[in-house]
Amino acid sequence: MKSIEQIAAELQGYDPRSLSASAVNAFLAQLVQPVKETTKVGIFEALGRVLAQDVISPLSVPPHDNSAMDGYAFSGAQLKRGEALQLKSVGTALAGKAWQGHVAADECVRIMTGAIMPAGLDTVVPQELATVSDDLVSIPPDLLQAGDNRRFKGEDLMEGHAALQKGERIGPAAQGLLASLGIDSVQVYRRLKVAYFSTGDEILSLGEPPREGAVYDSNRYTVFGLLTRLGCEVLDMGVVRDDPALLEAAFVKAAAEADAIITSGGVSVGEADFTKTMMKKLGDVAFWRIAMRPGRPMAVGRIDQSVLFGLPGNPVAVMVTFLAFVRPALLQLMGARANPLPLLKARSLEPIRKKPGRTEYQRGTVVTAADGALQVRTTGNQGSGVLSSMVQANGLIVLHHDQGNVATGDEVDVMMFEAVI
Repeated sequence: MKSIEQIAAELQGYDPRSLSASAVNAFLAQLVQPVKETTKVGIFEALGRVLAQDVISPLSVPPHDNSAMDGYAFSGAQLKRGEALQLKSVGTALAGKAWQGHVAADECVRIMTGAIMPAGLDTVVPQELATVSDDLVSIPPDLLQAGDNRRFKGEDLMEGHAALQKGERIGPAAQGLLASLGIDSVQVYRRLKVAYFSTGDEILSLGEPPREGAVYDSNRYTVFGLLTRLGCEVLDMGVVRDDPALLEAAFVKAAAEADAIITSGGVSVGEADFTKTMMKKLGDVAFWRIAMRPGRPMAVGRIDQSVLFGLPGNPVAVMVTFLAFVRPALLQLMGARANPLPLLKARSLEPIRKKPGRTEYQRGTVVTAADGALQVRTTGNQGSGVLSSMVQANGLIVLHHDQGNVATGDEVDVMMFEAVI
């Protein structure tokens, strides 16, 4: 396991006083080691879990060549350009059982969607394109090619091939895929345990009466939601006061029980340094100023075997740093393959001021224009304490490190919130 100093020495241009967003993710990718322990779960319990091994298909899907629609199956070799084709229908093939019988060159079989293709037949004319009179089926010229409307055996999945790969997070589609293969349980990595607490004498817990200079703790609840969406087991440790003994007890307990520790507050320059002092005392920790907005201060490292993320105290900065840095690191810790949130292109509906030299994550509202293109505008006040703007937004406008001012109509990258927060 590499130390903070060893990782820093391997990163070109590493500067903890002004670290780019990309350098943060590169550092965390070296810091985080995936969990090893696995367990078997049923399909209903598998949603959001990470596969610990490839799932090999025990059968082919579909198991036979079959019809893609209701119609008439025949041999496509009989089709000739510019000529209609007339065939005699000699029976009906139903889904769920093989059709028995012989089909001559000038014959066809009425077939239902999903029914096994009778031997020697490879093409289906949809019933709405055929003219039927008694048992005679007429097919107009030049509507079909040989092989049309046939699904091949194994065209979805072939027996013996990987249906799902190790490191994949199981979603609803994967649950259905497993069921289609007759698989009722899978081997997954165990759930992550993540301990979280807020720090500061000015933080009020819910239920406490208001007092001058104090604010109610929102970060515990946003972080709880973010971690729960990620599928983590959350250890909520409440609010820890600026007291060395209390902070030490909280960090020791968290490190003993959790794979990762997240704190908010106490890592900025000028703040009471009890939190930073305790991090240094108990662990191998780096303190960063990240070239970003909102956010900037952040602590990372390890206390014993637990990965530590010390986030800033402002509510929006907590959510942005979580999405930009902590979420991908936790996914790696869960054993998931690297899968950063996709960035969509949208036209800015307003000018946005931006200085090169830092990455900015501005809250935005994305809409679809009349021409089908995505458009985005900011939510207004981008202060890191304006939590209501995160509710109004449906994504973050990502203005990259070297990017400058944005003019109205310019394309920008957007990180959407859907299914994340």
